[in-house]
Amino acid sequence: MENDNFYKLLGLANRARKIATGEEMVVNEIRKKRAKLVILSNDASASTKKKIQDKCNFYEVDFVEAGDREKLGQSIGKEQRVALAVLDEGFAAKLLINLGQ
Repeated sequence: MENDNFYKLLGLANRARKIATGEEMVVNEIRKKRAKLVILSNDASASTKKKIQDKCNFYEVDFVEAGDREKLGQSIGKEQRVALAVLDEGFAAKLLINLGQ
């Protein structure tokens, strides 16, 4: 399960401008092959999960479900966020380690 370090690292990645947020922006980053990791909130709708997971599978991008939309948004200093794309391999690897994967 996620921990405080996971959310702190998300905030750091956001300040480094290595995070894309919002469903359409995330899908665009996956298509452009810039997304290294996609994070979906646990409370995302079934259609959103399917759409993003299908894109991730097709373009071979790792994805995880972590936290709720409120906690994800709060960690990057924004409103609720359902999907985040991490655009840096280093941040992506460290976030996966913090999630225990």
